[in-house]
Amino acid sequence: MYFKIHVIDVKNQLQNYIWLLEDTRSHEVVVVDPTEGLLVIDYCLEHDLQIKQIWLTHWHKDHIGGVPDLIAGQNIPIYGPREELSKIPFLSHPLQDQEQFEFNDLKVDIIAVPGHTLGHIVYFIDEIDTLFCGDTLFAMGCGRVFEGTMEQMYQSLNRLAALPPRTKVYCTHEYTLSNAQFALQVEPENKALIARAEQVQQLRDNQHITLPSSIALELETNPFLRVESAEAFKKIRALKDQF
Repeated sequence: MYFKIHVIDVKNQLQNYIWLLEDTRSHEVVVVDPTEGLLVIDYCLEHDLQIKQIWLTHWHKDHIGGVPDLIAGQNIPIYGPREELSKIPFLSHPLQDQEQFEFNDLKVDIIAVPGHTLGHIVYFIDEIDTLFCGDTLFAMGCGRVFEGTMEQMYQSLNRLAALPPRTKVYCTHEYTLSNAQFALQVEPENKALIARAEQVQQLRDNQHITLPSSIALELETNPFLRVESAEAFKKIRALKDQF
């Protein structure tokens, strides 16, 4: 395949990552959830990349803050959740559940995942086994439930858990080590989790990124995907909020 994924570490307090999906034939890129525009502009200049689309998962400032700088004087299509149009006024292509669009010849599927915010969407590209999931699913964790209900978040995570196991999970924050430490409290006997936590500790000790994950790995090690009911999900989400 002619596609490559780049990461920009924002190095902010929230530990955001900005993902770029490149068509290596044309050097055109999609920018996913740009926290800061100037970081993206500098990266694209350095690597000779041209921004063709911007994809937003939800309205929080650390996911859309860079858009005004990126579109200044340029006509770049901005995709994002129709449900959050009032909070993201610069959306040019509002999207909802089960819609599909294209980046060059890649088909991109939209899945609505209310919970973290009510309008949160994710971008799934089956052809390259890729999921850009914003703040819904994290490596060994999930986003806080700010606007939706626990039931909604539980159902949203179930939808992502049902994607092909080979799917690579590109979430937007480097929360993996903290999530691993919490997950070990929930499932101290989980051998796959113990091994993964050790690996993540080594990566972070060397300042390496811990992403992407995969759906298969999350099904083995993420307590939020391993619960049997919305009630059980609610209990461990409440524990994580206090962790």
